[in-house]
Amino acid sequence: MATPDPQGNMENKEFHVEDEYRYVRSGPVRWIVSHMMRHPAFPIILVVTSIVNNFAYGDIQLYIGHGFDVITRAGWLNRDLLAVVAVIVAAAATQGLTGVARNVAVEFLAQRVERDSREELYGSLLGKSQTFHGRQRVGDIMARATNDVHMLNLLFSPGLMLIVDSSLAMIVPFIMILAINPSLGLVPALFLVLLTITILDYNRRLQPVSNSQREQFGIMNSSLAEAISGIEVVKSNVQERYESNKFTQNARSFRDFFVKQGVIEARYWPMMAFAVCWGAALFHSLLLWKQGVVTLGQVIGFMGLFSTFRFATQISLFSFNLVQIGIASAQRILEFINYKTELDQNVSGRNARIDGLVEFRNVSFGFDEKPVLSNVSFRIEPGQTVAIVGQTGSGKTTLTRLINRIFDADSGEVLIDGVNVRDWTMESLRSQISTIEQDVFLFSLPVKDNISFGVPEADISRVEQAAREAQADQFIRSFKDGYDTEIGERGVTLSGGQKQRIAIARAFLTDPRILILDDSTSAIDSRTEDEIQQAMRRIAEKRTTFIITHRLSQIRWADRILVMRRGEVVDQGSHDELLSRSRDYRRIFAQL
Repeated sequence: MATPDPQGNMENKEFHVEDEYRYVRSGPVRWIVSHMMRHPAFPIILVVTSIVNNFAYGDIQLYIGHGFDVITRAGWLNRDLLAVVAVIVAAAATQGLTGVARNVAVEFLAQRVERDSREELYGSLLGKSQTFHGRQRVGDIMARATNDVHMLNLLFSPGLMLIVDSSLAMIVPFIMILAINPSLGLVPALFLVLLTITILDYNRRLQPVSNSQREQFGIMNSSLAEAISGIEVVKSNVQERYESNKFTQNARSFRDFFVKQGVIEARYWPMMAFAVCWGAALFHSLLLWKQGVVTLGQVIGFMGLFSTFRFATQISLFSFNLVQIGIASAQRILEFINYKTELDQNVSGRNARIDGLVEFRNVSFGFDEKPVLSNVSFRIEPGQTVAIVGQTGSGKTTLTRLINRIFDADSGEVLIDGVNVRDWTMESLRSQISTIEQDVFLFSLPVKDNISFGVPEADISRVEQAAREAQADQFIRSFKDGYDTEIGERGVTLSGGQKQRIAIARAFLTDPRILILDDSTSAIDSRTEDEIQQAMRRIAEKRTTFIITHRLSQIRWADRILVMRRGEVVDQGSHDELLSRSRDYRRIFAQL
């Protein structure tokens, strides 16, 4: 069943995070704000402490000016000056304490937003369909899940903190300047108008550069990830120089966007405007002093307050750049989170033990409007073993992936125990179907944890029993640490046959009701294959088994054989039946 997102849209997921916080995902800024408001205490502390901090700093400037009024007044006493000093010290202490509180609050907020957004993105990636993952570059996914998420951290700390503090460093002093005398507000008001116009224009020109910068980082990262993952292919084809040149070109393009950013920053003229306005403010305030409108101490206090605009002007160049990069990163993250996957978890669907009856009724399927399967129909009884044969590209693997809903049929029905697979809960369906593929994936975990990956609660005795049935126990025990041996990434420390046997042991341990073997013994020698096949026959007696293979020894003992050609099941039956009547089967059989 699809679930509504916060905007009322229907959202499909294969997997849902329990008690997921409902973020607003209609745009990057609203999404960032919704993350921030998940921890409302920290933004409140940030704003309140920044206000107090800036008022404290303003008081220091005012009382420095007031001190000049005291010492230029006839008959002033030491206690009058000490009172001024006491206020300045108290204001400075308040400024220091509130500064610490502000920094702590924003740092906690930044770390929690980074944590929450990374968890949200990871949960979303787990819920996406295989079609989605098949279209994405792993390096780009990693760039978004690591670097782009970290940019959200920098957006808050120091980005947001500097923007809030610098904004208040303009608003609070301006209010205090007006409190001294409204006439002093003329030049500051003019400067604030000019600064606002400049910042809006700066952000407008910077945004497309920031977006392109983040996109280019993803391209560079994905290219690097592909080269490292395929390093064996690169070396065997002597393409190190080609990959180096390609990465260098991507890195230069990434650098070029920083150069464009630098050009925009170099044309940022408010600091010059500040210098001009600072001089104008001094001239205007002295004229008012000459006219007796303000005192000399008020002129000094006014100039101290006006000087705070310098920090806000100078830091805006850096802080708004961080915000723009953070928003661009948020946009890239949201592209993945908001991607509508075709499959859903269907939490209210059927949840029962599978008997193993599998039926295809006029099933068709394709990728991006390119047909792969066309009008496929067959019925497999519980406990039967089915061999699927056909030329490369005939749709054998795709057919099996419709059974456990890695993909959904475009038309027709795939039924298990007479129930459409769409009407089963995803967890119930997939937990009772196990697939072993030729390209085995193993995790960087001990051997025992790789075998028990689907049944993490299994004790070591069950793990060892599954390994024995898969003819893996002997070579596992030959390792120095036995079942505790750490496997390298993707199983690089093991041979192809060892990886396949561990994968077979994993499938045996899950005790599936439907077992799919996709050329799973291709890297195993004949003797070991015979031993594994005996174990497979024992385990297949109680479950429905689909075998995709080119090995005659496995095809012969299947209860039924499906012959495929160009996405269609052109014939089906036993080995002897097909040998006598099917030209396609005889052609395939002759090549085995």
